[in-house]
Amino acid sequence: MAGFVNRRSELATLDRWWKAERSRPGLIWGRRRVGKTALITHFAQDKRMVFYTGIGGTAELELQGLSEEAAFLSTPERDLIEQPFRDWRDAFRFLAARAEEAPLLLVLDEFPELLAGSPELPGLMRAELDRHGGQPKLKILLSGSSMRAMWQMQEYRAPLYGRFDLTMQLHPFRPHEVSEILTRLSPADRALVYGILGGIPLYLTMWDQDATIGENLTRLLLSGETPLYNEGKLVLATELGSGRLTSQVLSAIAAGRTRFHEIADAVGTDPTRTIERLTQLRLIDRVIPVTEDPAKHRRRIYRIRDSFLRFHLGVLMRYHSRIEAGSPETVLPAVMSSLDDFMGIAWEQAFRDHLSLRAVEIDPETVDIGPWWRGDGKDELDAVVLAGRGRTPVLVGEAKWAKKVRAQRLLNRMRTKATNLVDDPETLRFAIAARESVEDAPEEVWTFTAADIFSARA
Repeated sequence: MAGFVNRRSELATLDRWWKAERSRPGLIWGRRRVGKTALITHFAQDKRMVFYTGIGGTAELELQGLSEEAAFLSTPERDLIEQPFRDWRDAFRFLAARAEEAPLLLVLDEFPELLAGSPELPGLMRAELDRHGGQPKLKILLSGSSMRAMWQMQEYRAPLYGRFDLTMQLHPFRPHEVSEILTRLSPADRALVYGILGGIPLYLTMWDQDATIGENLTRLLLSGETPLYNEGKLVLATELGSGRLTSQVLSAIAAGRTRFHEIADAVGTDPTRTIERLTQLRLIDRVIPVTEDPAKHRRRIYRIRDSFLRFHLGVLMRYHSRIEAGSPETVLPAVMSSLDDFMGIAWEQAFRDHLSLRAVEIDPETVDIGPWWRGDGKDELDAVVLAGRGRTPVLVGEAKWAKKVRAQRLLNRMRTKATNLVDDPETLRFAIAARESVEDAPEEVWTFTAADIFSARA
């Protein structure tokens, strides 16, 4: 398993927060397995730290656990094993006093779980912060996996609103960052693994780089006992609870029913509020032509944002009965034959992400990058780059999940499509991506392969 990699920007942000004179709390959130605990423990490796993970128990049980984690701070006057914290106010004041001797980091991981037994905790923390103005040497870091709950903590009416000096959402790795974990795979295989597992570091470390794709799928995903098969359900349960309609909406989108009316037909009711909630939770995206104003564009098309969830719902769930029956050998051929079709969206997203990394090279005034199509849904382009205040198209691109493509044929099609985007397509720059090679490309055409997109950036 790979050690801690990447997160350089996040570590720098945490370091600035740690060194700041004020001592208001920090907030880190992100979906399950995205690496919050790894980031925090790596950051704190040279610091005094009390790290406690909420379990959703009673206040007494949680405080007992916190006391055990903080036992190394016991004093001759108080042994925390013999005299655990009586309540949360007692805990904060004891830890603040011990922080006067040397800076102390208090991490309350899975903070929303603590609220099950102590719903008053945010208000109590606010009172302590307001009363003392913060203790300069006690740094409190709250962390959680429930995106819904962590967003709610920052809302206007929430007790801790406006009292965080650090708010950080930890995102999955981007395509170019994957190479730091999948060091022994070919670029094309890195792209495939990224398409299946997304950018979640823990998932990526589970991939055996010396085994075949089929062997990894069987070991990780194709039975009810495998490490990642139930992970999709757990991720959704963390955010959605047991809501049946939300699962139906996501399943419909994953099955290709991406337009609003198609989703409504699939679930048999108006899905507006559910879609709004899923969009707010960043589980789905509304996709519109990059040139359009979201407030004015009437067509509503949706895609599941996360590649792993898209694979879980769109591919694995087709065969869930056989998978749960423990028959991976019968399911594997069908899953393997689905991969090329599945990878189309993931490859396009990786292509656009790479263009965003090269945005300054494309145009120093780049303001947006996204897909584009005509109002009737035709002439779709995988990527259009807009620049300047006028949002002028400066580059169009296509990404094909094929080992190699003939550039001239694709270039001719792009020029034809672009006549509906700009008056003169010859003013545009063109980009083409293929898995392993782009053949016969004119010098002025920008070409990319998985070796470009899935390699570390300097």
